[in-house]
Amino acid sequence: MNYWLLKSEPGSFSIDDLRKAKTTIWDGVRNYQARNYLLSADVGDLAFFYHSNAKPPGIAGLGRIVATNVVDPTQFDETSHYYDPKGTKAKPRWHTVKVQFVEKFPNYLSLDELRDTFTGDALIILRKGTRLSVTPVEGRTASQLLDLARGTG
Repeated sequence: MNYWLLKSEPGSFSIDDLRKAKTTIWDGVRNYQARNYLLSADVGDLAFFYHSNAKPPGIAGLGRIVATNVVDPTQFDETSHYYDPKGTKAKPRWHTVKVQFVEKFPNYLSLDELRDTFTGDALIILRKGTRLSVTPVEGRTASQLLDLARGTG
């Protein structure tokens, strides 16, 4: 199993929104590296749900990848902020995953707490200049995050 960190602004889509929706297509990713990470995800992988541009930013919950290689429909919608005129239905440029709600953590892991606990080598989001909305998380780091977020560590 792989682990991922998915960033979203809670004003746009929060962990509570995912809980209500039960599943969602993780649309709007327009960075090739982030897209490539999504393309390497497998069904069953777990994804930490990170609230960016929040006060404070941090990890709020967990999702599970339930479908992969999903064509992002927003690339075809001319009214969407994520519209890409170079993407066609015959040859789409942007693929994503479908994410299912797993849990909202009892302990919100703030960015400050993450910085106090992990290094940029352990958690990519902590590296200076890293702004990717999708990043991998190593298994050992994922276990530590789960223990902290669930209050079992």
